[in-house]
Amino acid sequence: MIQLWLAFALLLLPALWLLVAPLRRARLVYEAQRDFEANDKSAEQNVAIYQRRLASLQAALERGDIDEARFAEDRLELDRSLLEDTEGLKRHALHSPAAGRLMVPIVALAVVVGAVLWYQQQGAEGDLALFDVYQQSESLPDLMQRLEQQAESQPGNPNVWASLFPLYRDSGQGEAALNALEQLIAIEGRIPSLLAQKAQLKFFMADRTLTDEVQALIDETLERDSREPTIFGMLGVHAFDRGDYEQAIDHWRRAIAGMPESGSSRALREGIQVAQQRLGVASGVQEALPQGPGIHVSVRLAEELQGLLDDDTRVFIVARDMEGELPPLAVAGVTLGDLPATLVLDDRHAMSDAASLSQTNEVRLIVRVTKSGGATPETGDMFGDLEGVPVGDVEGDPVEVVIDRVIE
Repeated sequence: MIQLWLAFALLLLPALWLLVAPLRRARLVYEAQRDFEANDKSAEQNVAIYQRRLASLQAALERGDIDEARFAEDRLELDRSLLEDTEGLKRHALHSPAAGRLMVPIVALAVVVGAVLWYQQQGAEGDLALFDVYQQSESLPDLMQRLEQQAESQPGNPNVWASLFPLYRDSGQGEAALNALEQLIAIEGRIPSLLAQKAQLKFFMADRTLTDEVQALIDETLERDSREPTIFGMLGVHAFDRGDYEQAIDHWRRAIAGMPESGSSRALREGIQVAQQRLGVASGVQEALPQGPGIHVSVRLAEELQGLLDDDTRVFIVARDMEGELPPLAVAGVTLGDLPATLVLDDRHAMSDAASLSQTNEVRLIVRVTKSGGATPETGDMFGDLEGVPVGDVEGDPVEVVIDRVIE
């Protein structure tokens, strides 16, 4: 910031110079004007012209060229002309060349103060501080700490909260991310894109459940912007979790139509391929090759739990980071009748750019059989899990997860 104020000072110097420069010429201008007025002969010349014209009128009267009435009329006009010419020659006394010097520093100070106040109101000093934060930060925790300090010093700057929100979200700090997003909405207003992100965040914080609050945010967002892609991406995830693959495909296609080509749009296209495979519909392309490191996993149901639920009951295979701080890294779905099943989890199964298997080396696998088809565990659901599963080469024997417990 020191460099910024030094730059301001350098820019103000020419303005101050222009204010002071006339004072340096004041003495020369004063002397020139005084000499001009002292040597000005305009008044004497006007009087001489008047006298010549008056003598001409008198001579015309004596010759009888004009009568007394015409002479009086012409002389009145001549007197009036002389008065008008001499009236413009009256001059006021010259002011001292030192007059008004006090106003120069006052005006200069007003220019400096006004420029500073204007910049504080209209400038981007806070954004320059954010730029310095990014330049000086040595790690992600350090960056977050510095941004939090900026949030305390300039809570009204929307760019601070816009910077903090994705950092909190991607690091699994849901409540902090929600607070940052709400602060941003309070400053920027209820913009559809911000409302959509809030709905998506609350959706994942509620374990991919459309709560009443999430639904209200969805309705408000679509009322303001009926093509908001984040909303349709989220609705596609919810439909996919419920096994409604046709609806998921429809939502994801609408989401892709409203967003530019990006990692998110590519992930949604891959999600559409997975949903089409679940439906048994040819996607028109060859099956996608594995993307990045993954997990080769085998899932089976324990013998003592077989026959408790119908074959079409949904089964979700979820990979989560060991600390449980990130959103699910990968999600795949089958039916109970498909078990035992073997599949590969990789970045194709990520539901967002914020979390994928390639971001970690070790995960916890959770397999849940859900009677309702929802993402929230309920009494009577069956599940199994496996800790410390390495992420890497998908060749070779799969790791096995056994569904052997019932939620009570």
